[in-house]
Amino acid sequence: MQEPKASHRDQFVSKIGFILAATGSAVGLGNIWRFPFLAGKNGGGVFVLFYLVCVVVLGFGLMLAEFIIGRHTQLSSVDAFKELDKRFTFVGVMGVLAAFIIMGYYPVVGGWSVAYVFKIILGEFSTDAVIMGEIFDSLTKGVGSPIFWTAVYMIVNIVIVAKGISTGIENASKVMLPMLFGLLIILVIRSLTLPNAMEGLKYLFVPDFSKISGEVMMAALGQAFFSLSLGMGCMITYASYLGKNENLVENATVVPILDTLVALLAGVVIIPATVSFGFDLGSGPGLVFVTVPAIFATMGPVIGRIFGIIFFSMVTLAALTSSISLLEVVVSYLIDNRNWDRKRAVVITSIILFAICIASSLSMGIWSKYTVKGMNIFSLLDWIANNVLLPLGGIFITLFVGWFWDRDKVKTEVTNNGTVKFSLFNAWIFLCRFVIPIIIALVLLSGIGII
Repeated sequence: MQEPKASHRDQFVSKIGFILAATGSAVGLGNIWRFPFLAGKNGGGVFVLFYLVCVVVLGFGLMLAEFIIGRHTQLSSVDAFKELDKRFTFVGVMGVLAAFIIMGYYPVVGGWSVAYVFKIILGEFSTDAVIMGEIFDSLTKGVGSPIFWTAVYMIVNIVIVAKGISTGIENASKVMLPMLFGLLIILVIRSLTLPNAMEGLKYLFVPDFSKISGEVMMAALGQAFFSLSLGMGCMITYASYLGKNENLVENATVVPILDTLVALLAGVVIIPATVSFGFDLGSGPGLVFVTVPAIFATMGPVIGRIFGIIFFSMVTLAALTSSISLLEVVVSYLIDNRNWDRKRAVVITSIILFAICIASSLSMGIWSKYTVKGMNIFSLLDWIANNVLLPLGGIFITLFVGWFWDRDKVKTEVTNNGTVKFSLFNAWIFLCRFVIPIIIALVLLSGIGII
């Protein structure tokens, strides 16, 4: 195994900047709609309890593994593995491919959230979930409108990532993450003042062990893995912009905690409100774009509009903080591996991605007849990335750190040459060797329908 080459890279200029950027990468639409939906569908408190256990084991363990690979090599995921062990270069390639594929449909959903901010400003919301469903269908199955909003969303990503790490992603994260938390707190306060809100809180946080099942545990396990942006090189890439004095153990603890806090707060916003107004907790993606707007509409035309605007601004911010990290994974690869300058990498990548996003968007409407095994383009891209590439990436990253990377070098990197105390090092290595690969393998097998 080779030692990493010296490289001159842009870096995060502050610890808080990195933590906010990494947290932003982890925080995404899955925290805002998928977690409350899954919690509502899978027994509430017992799902949340098992989810928290999975985050502690999986989130910390795999995130630390990605952090040390990125910081040690100071390279994007493909070149990082190429430097450390060429046999594992394919792991970095899978990560870049996964990020690229996800950015082929994720901006479409991001565009929907931007569109909803303006729809609610214009008063396009109703207490009738059926009417909200029609509004949502009109947007997603349209031609010009969803593509326009996808373009708006992509432009914001381009502007941020083109500015680089310190002046682009770091500065944007320092603004967007505090705003997201602020908007969440406002919505939490409103949700907790609704009638019967305590019933929703009880459902969310008090475990009913009679509801535990294999399906519930797999749902919690999958959410814990997917909600942290692991397995695709985002954290390797971000950590490659870190200085050698950063405490990686501390960062790998703080980021999952903040990510989980966002998910729990989103649950506190949505579940008590859904219970209070008698809506269906198990309505899937429609929980955000159909049920939640209908809930806000019940609050009256003025108050409902205000909270609706706040909510979809928050959803947009959550989407953006994730998508800029996904775009950066691809851009960083082109800079490191193909020697492109940043602006060229951002622009050319974004043009290609926008073309794929157009196909993904149209596959929800006029191209819906074109399917592969019953999946349209949008669903197929999502399935390939999330059900196959991400779990495989997570498995091989932990196996590499646990078995194939020199143990002394791993310890030197994770402890900053012995200056950072990490008494759980041996336990963490054990997790990387045995526990985490098996856990993620279960996610993989579940995702492809074997279990």
